[in-house]
Amino acid sequence: MQRNVYPDIECLSHGFAGYAATVLQNALAQKQKATLVVPGGNTPRYYLPALAHSKLPWHRITVTLSDERWVDADHEQSNERLIKQHLMSHLPANTNTTFIGLKTRHDHPFDAMGEIHQRLDRILPLSLTVLGLGEDGHIASLFPGMNPDLPATHHCVAVAPPIAPSPRVSLSLDMLANSEHIALVVIGKAKRQLLDQLNEHPDPGLPITWLLQRTHAPITAFETEVQ
Repeated sequence: MQRNVYPDIECLSHGFAGYAATVLQNALAQKQKATLVVPGGNTPRYYLPALAHSKLPWHRITVTLSDERWVDADHEQSNERLIKQHLMSHLPANTNTTFIGLKTRHDHPFDAMGEIHQRLDRILPLSLTVLGLGEDGHIASLFPGMNPDLPATHHCVAVAPPIAPSPRVSLSLDMLANSEHIALVVIGKAKRQLLDQLNEHPDPGLPITWLLQRTHAPITAFETEVQ
């Protein structure tokens, strides 16, 4: 893992945007389309606008999510809503960028796996997957306590977190691990210390460890303790 440390979130945002733009440009030099996977949560609202202002052929880039809360797309907790507000709305006018959401009409994500799998299957391979990191070591909506060795029958998994207001859907561990490039955005002292610890003593119970051990993709971390 290549680790890049920045003094604050603004510097991190510019560093991330330059890296992501280069990865996507390189992908588009080899094929007609590229796929960008972005996370939800609070932190992306800082760095996604910087990426949106990069001069890229956005009409050749498909954007999707690493995970989603099972709420309507206009709900304040919706990752789709966040991405449309902080990435898609900052793109140049009349840019026909394709967005693939993970929410379906189904009442529960467990019933939607087949439809979401088909959506994702059409946009493979994943050129760049951007992930956050939880203080508990979770990535996307893959949490400690899940079984990383269960056979993956779909590109996605339905998740019922023990403490959460709604169920979720997440890209599967294999789907994430098979990305061509992975960026890890780590904000805060506790999360940076977790990476330090895992570098010395990988914890087999943490999803971030599962990813690091399973992927062959280059992983680039963007870190700051100051938000």
